[in-house]
Amino acid sequence: MADIDLTPSAAARVSAIAAKQGKPAILRLSVEGGGCSGFQYRFGLAEAVEPEDLSVERDGVTLVVDDVSIDLVRGSAVDFVSDLGGQAFKVTNPNATAGCGCGTSFSV
Repeated sequence: MADIDLTPSAAARVSAIAAKQGKPAILRLSVEGGGCSGFQYRFGLAEAVEPEDLSVERDGVTLVVDDVSIDLVRGSAVDFVSDLGGQAFKVTNPNATAGCGCGTSFSV
């Protein structure tokens, strides 16, 4: 199993956002303390891959995770979903033992 995966849907969305903003197609996923379940995911476009980052590529898009956050998201998949609640990046994290209704925070 890969350390982390980026789905085709997420790659397409990152590519579209990066092109619109004139930035490299690099999505950074990080984990911060907080949220209603203890940890929360943070997404943002990155200018470059840092030396300590773990990175994966799909369809010309790079997903990067820092060396501290990877332990909390190892084995996860980052997807982009559209449903009645709207559109959002979603992390399917096998390490999470609990999550919140909004899907942006988790506990291990």
